[in-house]
Amino acid sequence: MNSSAGSGGEMEVDSNKQEIFQRTKNAVLVNGVILNGPITDSKAGEKFVEDACKIIMEEVIQKAADVTEKVCEWQPPEKLKKLLDLEMRDTGEPHQRLLQLCQDIIRYSVKTNHPRFFNQLYAGIDYYSLVARFITEALNPSVYTYEVSPVFLLVEEAVLKRMIEFIGWKEGDGIFNPGGSVSNMYAMNLARYKYCPDIKERGLSGLPRLVLFTSEECHYSMNKAASFLGIGTQNVYFITTDERGKMIPEELEKQVQRARKEGAAPFLVCATAGTTVLGAFDPLDKIADICERHGLWLHVDASWGGSALMSRKHRKLLHGIHRADSVAWNPHKMLMAGIQCCALLVKDNSDLLKKCYSAKASYLFQQDKFYDVSYDTGDKSIQCSRRPDAFKFWMTWKALGTTGLEERVNRALALARYLVDEIKKREGFQLLLEPEYANICFWYIPSSLRKMEEGPEFWEKLHQVAPVIKERMMKKGSMMIGYQPHRGKVNFFRQVVISPQVSREDMDFLLDEIDLLGRDL
Repeated sequence: MNSSAGSGGEMEVDSNKQEIFQRTKNAVLVNGVILNGPITDSKAGEKFVEDACKIIMEEVIQKAADVTEKVCEWQPPEKLKKLLDLEMRDTGEPHQRLLQLCQDIIRYSVKTNHPRFFNQLYAGIDYYSLVARFITEALNPSVYTYEVSPVFLLVEEAVLKRMIEFIGWKEGDGIFNPGGSVSNMYAMNLARYKYCPDIKERGLSGLPRLVLFTSEECHYSMNKAASFLGIGTQNVYFITTDERGKMIPEELEKQVQRARKEGAAPFLVCATAGTTVLGAFDPLDKIADICERHGLWLHVDASWGGSALMSRKHRKLLHGIHRADSVAWNPHKMLMAGIQCCALLVKDNSDLLKKCYSAKASYLFQQDKFYDVSYDTGDKSIQCSRRPDAFKFWMTWKALGTTGLEERVNRALALARYLVDEIKKREGFQLLLEPEYANICFWYIPSSLRKMEEGPEFWEKLHQVAPVIKERMMKKGSMMIGYQPHRGKVNFFRQVVISPQVSREDMDFLLDEIDLLGRDL
């Protein structure tokens, strides 16, 4: 053994290696490393997985529906850093210490599967999706070629096919992405490639000034995508919306004509089906008419509202979506497939996705494989490694059936309607507008402001109410609900109903708790 120890510690390590080497029959030593046998203790690892799964079952899953548990145990950042012992050390931690860390991480994390977590456009726990995630985390697949991920590629193909049918297309293409923002970026780039295929090789230098159109209420990812792709945020033309947050088609027509007069090249309209704050659905049919007239790609960001397609009662919200060229739809939101589960669906059947994104890596997408290489779909992704996100949605769909998914949507919107009716009955609560989806936007007006004239002072004081109530509920751990100002309106609460664990009693509790936490303001 070669040894050039520079300290007592290194000499001790080398001595230990020598001892192990002497004990190991037929040992092979390379660069001071014994290569015989595995280095990991599989029995200890299996025991850790088993014990950790018990903690997950007890602390996360079984407590999920218990409303007496806290949504979160709030701690300020500096204190939480100390409570969690985040330091990584030279030597590993023992088994029991690691299990305690698991306990602590769960304890201080937000329980998004709690029935009173209303803070985002996702919530709750779907048990079938959760098992699917356990399976994929254990298998650790990457979905790019059939040889390495045969089951999950076929699952993705089956799920995309059914989603395409619900949009109303006879055929199409698609891919699952890490988030609706990425789906919107895919669509923007795809529309640009369709407008100017030379961009893939020549880049931006030879292009005219490209302009795209979207509503004032669109998701912020549209600006991010325009910036990322080199289109520029100044070339995103925001179209005026009506009082409900819907794009006004006549204003879109004016802006398209304005862009042409400026010498720009319009290429894309992004409509929104379910805006983030108000839950508004743009009039897709009228927007599609304008797109057809001007030869523009129509993308529909239905990341939030797309799941209404599963409901025969509510799919009319997306009337005209079949006329879109591409659609973003996130089953991890209303359908609870588990973050992240986001599809970009494309009406084109000429392999446009692959033409746009293909790099033909010869070490991965060999054309002389022993099976049908059309199943190697990874070349139509901007990613190389890609998670099998479709599997979560597939497992839920298999378990509940289409009727079960439809019921999930219908119940969420029925609970939203119940809450709206209760808000109208209660003193001190005021709706911003009648919702058409699961977003309920309202003010809570403390008794001290109820007889005050609605002037600048009133609105200034009301603006301060929601943040104080939010702080109190977070520190109490009773529930989580978001708030925001919006287009000249002072801070208001935005309640979102999603989870089937949510009940009428939770809607009543929400209003009671806000009144309890804010009545002294």
